[in-house]
Amino acid sequence: MWTDNADQRDRTQLEKDGVEFLTALSPLVSALAESQSTAVQGVTEPPPSLAAAVTGVSTVDAKFGTALRTKERWADLKDKISKLPKTTGAANILNAHIVVTDLTLGLYNAVRRNSELNRDPDSDISNLQQAAAVDMPTTVVRVNRMGDYATLVQSLPAASRAPVQAQLFHEYLTVQDLVKQLTENLQAAVDNTKSQTLSGSLVSSLDAFRRRIEDMNRGADPIGGAPAIATITTAQSTLQAALGNLAGITLGEMDRMLDERLDSLDYRRIESIVMAGLALLLVTGAVLWPALSRRRDPESTPAPADRPIGESTRDVALNRPIGGPGGYGAPSPYDQAPGYGDLDPTRRERSGAVR
Repeated sequence: MWTDNADQRDRTQLEKDGVEFLTALSPLVSALAESQSTAVQGVTEPPPSLAAAVTGVSTVDAKFGTALRTKERWADLKDKISKLPKTTGAANILNAHIVVTDLTLGLYNAVRRNSELNRDPDSDISNLQQAAAVDMPTTVVRVNRMGDYATLVQSLPAASRAPVQAQLFHEYLTVQDLVKQLTENLQAAVDNTKSQTLSGSLVSSLDAFRRRIEDMNRGADPIGGAPAIATITTAQSTLQAALGNLAGITLGEMDRMLDERLDSLDYRRIESIVMAGLALLLVTGAVLWPALSRRRDPESTPAPADRPIGESTRDVALNRPIGGPGGYGAPSPYDQAPGYGDLDPTRRERSGAVR
């Protein structure tokens, strides 16, 4: 029982480490989306949010990278992020960011797998980790690509637009499936949770997130083929804020649920210690009780050295000779009637003399 409790505590703590790592990755995926969109539009300097996000991931990787086996992945991804500002040409910039964001999604997956969040036995945490570590970041990445393909279409000659237009439409269909999957996973988490706060927190945040995606769809106009760049830019900005809010709530709920599990395991550990202590007392009592009982029993008192072993005081008294002098059964000298002829004829009765 003790070993099983310790193993469960270790697994739960590893999952909490994974949640902390995922929490740091959320700003990174948003910052990369912003960097991609601004670079495609001709801005050469990366946004300040990217450097801050990279620092945040480096911090958690230093803490948990060995246990979660992320150090090599993060080192490679960090190196590629540092080279993004050196890329030129809208198409090359977009392709370079696609490589980096794919690696970021791979890091998400490595964290949830190596922390064993993807194997959590509770259905609510299982659905939440799927939503927070797969659906949300992938949706943001693909929505952002859709918007940037729409921007790229506008800058290309008409003869070169067809392949990009096809990719734009593909991203649009992918986003629809991702939003549906995200909604289903969050709904399943709400339906199967014991949390009193999860439902209310998620509903409003999910609605805001979905509205931002709908704004992006309208701006990109993948079916009509007339993208509105201003609408896309606004939608991309508000989408990052909506993602941050939704991811924060989801990951925060996961962390709280894991804390409650640790508290429950701690209670069971204390309970086990108490039960083990009681069992030890019972065993000790069972061992000592016979010895204490013999010490209190008078029949067990050892005989004096000059008395035969096993012979009690009563036995010695009964072994005295019967009928002998001083023996049991001998006639008392005071109770014997005088024998015939033993009376003194010269003795007069005093009472007569008085008279």
